[in-house]
Amino acid sequence: MNHSALPSVIADGIRDPRVRRYIPPQRIVFAGGDVREAERLVGSREIQSYAYSGMPVCRMAPGAEILLDFGCELPGGIRIVTSPNGTFLSKVKLTFGESVSEALGTPNNDHAVHQTELLLPPTGMTEYGNTGFRFICLEVPKDAERPLELISVFAVALFRDLEYAGWFHCNDERLNRIWQTGAYTVHANMQDYLYDGIKRDRMIWLGDAYPETRTILAVFNDTECVENTLDFSIHHTPPGAWLNETSSYAAWWVICQFEWFWRRGRFAYLQRQRAALRDILRQLAACVDENGVEHLPETRFLDWPSRNDPAATHAGLQGLLAWCFECGQALAAFLQEETLAELCASARERLRLAPVPQTENKSAAAMLLLGNIPAQWARHVLQTNPERGISTFYGYFVLEARARHGDLEGALQLIRHYWGSMLDYGATTFWEDFDLDWIQNSFGIDELPHVGQHDLHADFGKYCYRGLRHSLCHGWAGGPAAFLSEHLLGIRPLAPGFRRIEIAPQFCGLEELSGSVPTPYGPVRIEGTPDDWRWEVPDGIEVAAVSGSAGRRFPGTPGKNGSVSRQV
Repeated sequence: MNHSALPSVIADGIRDPRVRRYIPPQRIVFAGGDVREAERLVGSREIQSYAYSGMPVCRMAPGAEILLDFGCELPGGIRIVTSPNGTFLSKVKLTFGESVSEALGTPNNDHAVHQTELLLPPTGMTEYGNTGFRFICLEVPKDAERPLELISVFAVALFRDLEYAGWFHCNDERLNRIWQTGAYTVHANMQDYLYDGIKRDRMIWLGDAYPETRTILAVFNDTECVENTLDFSIHHTPPGAWLNETSSYAAWWVICQFEWFWRRGRFAYLQRQRAALRDILRQLAACVDENGVEHLPETRFLDWPSRNDPAATHAGLQGLLAWCFECGQALAAFLQEETLAELCASARERLRLAPVPQTENKSAAAMLLLGNIPAQWARHVLQTNPERGISTFYGYFVLEARARHGDLEGALQLIRHYWGSMLDYGATTFWEDFDLDWIQNSFGIDELPHVGQHDLHADFGKYCYRGLRHSLCHGWAGGPAAFLSEHLLGIRPLAPGFRRIEIAPQFCGLEELSGSVPTPYGPVRIEGTPDDWRWEVPDGIEVAAVSGSAGRRFPGTPGKNGSVSRQV
């Protein structure tokens, strides 16, 4: 017998994996009209209204407005606590903003409502909204019958309460901030499923999911969010249709499955993907002709900057498919699907040998290198004007391609300047896209408009993300966190689930480096200097090899810890 007093309809409801936190305003950006004692809202801990007519309040007269800053971009909504101001309902215009200019403007209402008029009760705690924002503007209509009295205003952050089991730290504070911002950008998008952006689109896109998955693997122990996201995509796609109605995103599903199994080692989960893997890999293989040329149907999406460049899109998809079939061949081998493994190997080899058009597009060049397609010109393309022609999405693959082909220091410089410039202009999460040209004579997203300067949020953007529709918390932009953990900490699996590992930190001019990477056995940690560094490894993991900063290699043994010192 069930003795629970909880009604069964609630007990049988869908569990929300997220938690809530009330976040008070950190500062008042702007107050206009007759606003009294606005500073009471900053740092307030009063989440509950109460019946006392003499309580201290922030009083907003008709026509007044106030712009609040909650300190960082966050997912969720708002809670407005009102005083017992008679029996009258109060009207207020509410505007969410990822930037100051969005909260003061007319934001786009796609995927979530960002501007509305609310009726607030006296002695009430009204909650509204579920989007991504940092700023809130409250405006009392000029024709309101009486002032609005506020006890407090809170952002209600809605997120998965996860331990940052993986972490990164070095003596370069700019890199530390970039790692933290990248990790948090992805964390914020771990909602019911793995979203592309918490403001927009609030949907599952499998291309976006790859850099997000790599960041999750570098930072969190969570397995639910990624697996549920990949499964959702399969369960909501009719047989024979393309995942996300985008042929190239089917390839990203396969690559995500490989990275997930290689680093988490969850063979039971992989086995459940057997039928879907067969169908998707056969579907993709049918798009490679006998000469090795890809013929993926629309939607043929690489990234937005290449959308209107057919030659670059083709070259990039050629590389993407080669990488996909490499992953598919490995997964098929783990599942002992010999025929499927042969199909992947054949398609991959044909793709590698087929000629591809030469292009100056960096996204295409990166995919060719990551697909191990011999295109000697591709490395030159990545190193020519390295900060131009990249996106926050495929910028991650540009970093990977440069690091894998011997230019790790160049990749770090790109991270510092490209992703770091977003931080310089007020970012607390990384954006859907970014161009260094945008910051010329522009004010930051956390500033009031400056006369004679560009609005970094409202005045730029391209394609589907023009102006205020542009998402300023987009998971695909968090790739530098995964990149720094993998390439600088240098902790890499040599067998599924980190059963065997290599430890090869790369200091690249840094004086100190420390961090950890989560594994199914517990975190693997390194710390130290180029001449003296140590590692800690949990039981169950074999350390197959350790490489010193100066290039020396040391035999590894299973165990808890070790150290490397270089005599000078």
